[in-house]
Amino acid sequence: MASVSLGTHVPLSRRYRGLSPPIPPNHPRPSVSIPSQSLLADSSVCRFSASRSLRGSILARAEDKAKGSSSPPVQPQDIAPQPNSEERLKDLTTNGACDPLCSLDEVSSEEFEATYQPKTDFLKALAIFAAALTGTAAINHSWVAANQDLAMAILFVIGYAGIVFEESLAFNKSGVGLLMAVSLWIVRSIGAPSTEIAVSELTHASAEVSEIVFFLLGAMTIVEIVDAHQGFKLVTDNITTRKPRTLLWVVGFVTFFLSSILDNLTSTIVMVSLLRKLVPQSEYRKLLGAVVVIAANAGGAWTPIGDVTTTMLWIHGQISTLPTMKGLFIPSAVSLAVPLALMSFTSEVNGKGQDSSNVLASEQMAPRGQLVFAVGIGALIFVPVFKALTGLPPFMGMLLGLGVLWILTDAIHYGESERQRLKVPQALSRIDTQGALFFLGILLSVSSLEAAGLLRELANYLDSHIPNIELVAGAIGVVSAIIDNVPLVAATMGMYDLTSFPQDSEFWQLVAYCAGTGGSMLVIGSAAGVAFMGMEKVDFFWYLRKVSGFAFAGYAAGIAAYLAVQNLHISIPTTVAQVPFLSGS
Repeated sequence: MASVSLGTHVPLSRRYRGLSPPIPPNHPRPSVSIPSQSLLADSSVCRFSASRSLRGSILARAEDKAKGSSSPPVQPQDIAPQPNSEERLKDLTTNGACDPLCSLDEVSSEEFEATYQPKTDFLKALAIFAAALTGTAAINHSWVAANQDLAMAILFVIGYAGIVFEESLAFNKSGVGLLMAVSLWIVRSIGAPSTEIAVSELTHASAEVSEIVFFLLGAMTIVEIVDAHQGFKLVTDNITTRKPRTLLWVVGFVTFFLSSILDNLTSTIVMVSLLRKLVPQSEYRKLLGAVVVIAANAGGAWTPIGDVTTTMLWIHGQISTLPTMKGLFIPSAVSLAVPLALMSFTSEVNGKGQDSSNVLASEQMAPRGQLVFAVGIGALIFVPVFKALTGLPPFMGMLLGLGVLWILTDAIHYGESERQRLKVPQALSRIDTQGALFFLGILLSVSSLEAAGLLRELANYLDSHIPNIELVAGAIGVVSAIIDNVPLVAATMGMYDLTSFPQDSEFWQLVAYCAGTGGSMLVIGSAAGVAFMGMEKVDFFWYLRKVSGFAFAGYAAGIAAYLAVQNLHISIPTTVAQVPFLSGS
């Protein structure tokens, strides 16, 4: 998934928690216990998620202020020299005692007052207001009604450009996506035969989009609860080898299977955090991190819950569970095995490995962490079974698993006020809500283009100029290395319906594979790549020079493997395929 859409959020930024400075005996202890959260405190990814990982400390600060009158007076000899504002901000952010407001309220208020220019803010507000008025006037112009398709295409291009260049423009992609969605549906209501038709189309689109959003919210919360209990330590503790070539393959396939259950971003954060404790800083560690990116994207492509694009295709009926797993497992495994084989001959891997002590022993699992891990992973795996048993949409199975985990954590931590962070309410405050809103905006925007018939016209154009479906699917994968694969897959679903290509046809499976693995070709091509880029401070051109060629070779080999499997009618023997209630899932 391209960085332009997902790169600014890392929902699981609390993997390994540092120790807060000790509290002196004579210092009043606040009654609110807020955990230190610092998985990525020593990496640049921390900046991406600071506003979420530190928000809890606002409560602790408020409690301290409320009890300020009972605090003992501060003696002059106790006052230490004050560091400058940058050092204070860095220290507060690192030890988890700062929140986003402290940069203004406690650290840089003097600089803010010295540099604040009301005129500049007024001009910015005036420019935004003028842009809103201009857009309103243009939308209500009669030209829009007569040229609906062109108006919607222009709006979509402008909105998507705002998403692509969000860092340059300093506008959050979620806000741009929501504005784009509402604007497109306003234009659709003007150009539709009647407002009632547009409302009916919007109602239908909202029902489909909400299934994906609810599914993602439930999955992110379950993963967050498991992570808060240090459940993933059960996986990472079993990696004990230090031989460079062996470690390369072990890390690759552990990530591959982990990502088939979790999302690729979560898997990348877990595994890169592990690598930082196993291997010293070196070119070899960077290469291992790149393997994690490739493996995470490949692993998410062959299961319906492993990648958001595969989940979209599954929820809307383009693919089903077992045929997808059986059809895409070999291509996905090949797309990882080929880069691993090629990397095994590089100088970084063949060089002398550096042994390092096992520092993971210092990371303690939360009480009942094994139980929560088993129930959480079981809840994720049970979702396809739930769909097959009941016929209800997958998001209902995900909500069922979340409800079970919610009640379980409430029960096992009953009366433990110091462990509130291990319960669902606080996990909900830590998940990536803005990412879910971005998906909402993008999917509603694409659905408006589908309702207006633009995607069908695009499909007809591609059919007449590129009749080969393998080339269309392959192109989607290549483009997904540059721009986000969510709108690409959403647009593809709008362009081709199940009458054109039935469920589990070669085209839909290739789209699932290509959209899932194509992002590995560039470091900015997926959320996994962006997380790795921030955590290890990897340069775009380093990845392009050292890894992109291997990733492309794996991507192409995976497509060839899929076509070979289909033509030779090779299937993976599995006893699971004999289970009656899974055969039609």
